Amino acid sequence: MKKRMPGPTRGLSSRRDTVALLGALCLFLSALEYLVPKPLPFFRLGLSNLPILLGLPFLSPGDLILLLILKVLGQGLINGTLVSHVFLFSLAGSSASLGVMAFVRYVGKDRVSMVGVSLAGAMASSLVQLFLAIVLVFGQSAVVIAPLALGSGWISGLIIGIFAERFARSSQFLAALKSHYRDSPP
Repeated sequence: MKKRMPGPTRGLSSRRDTVALLGALCLFLSALEYLVPKPLPFFRLGLSNLPILLGLPFLSPGDLILLLILKVLGQGLINGTLVSHVFLFSLAGSSASLGVMAFVRYVGKDRVSMVGVSLAGAMASSLVQLFLAIVLVFGQSAVVIAPLALGSGWISGLIIGIFAERFARSSQFLAALKSHYRDSPP
């Protein structure tokens, strides 16, 4: 018989359920962000990174990678970019972001806030995508957009990090998830 989580996480009986829920949240936030007009053609707020950022403290590396795959594939389907260079940019940027955020979280433990983790991930994503823009699409002329790309990445990382920090402090649901996974490791 499956052990059910107490309180607000009662419906989530396994890690798979948690990853599915967070993946669905990534897709919802991606669809929501798709509706928001972009001030710059390449600018994205990165709302769909929020569930990944919130899951860093308690999800296993395998769960985080699965969540990343769900996020990137879902975004490709929602945005219609699954078979384009945009999908490659998304996959590379999201992978770099997850890797850097996980590293900063692991090394920084409780000394680095979610804002710092988010900023590190946003900068990694922006740098990787800028590199791909130079190598695959625009050549050296992509350097012209570098300040805007890095600046917008920094701003979005800051906004997502502040929101994640505040949400993590006040969410009973997230506290119950962390507690459950602390008590029952993978």
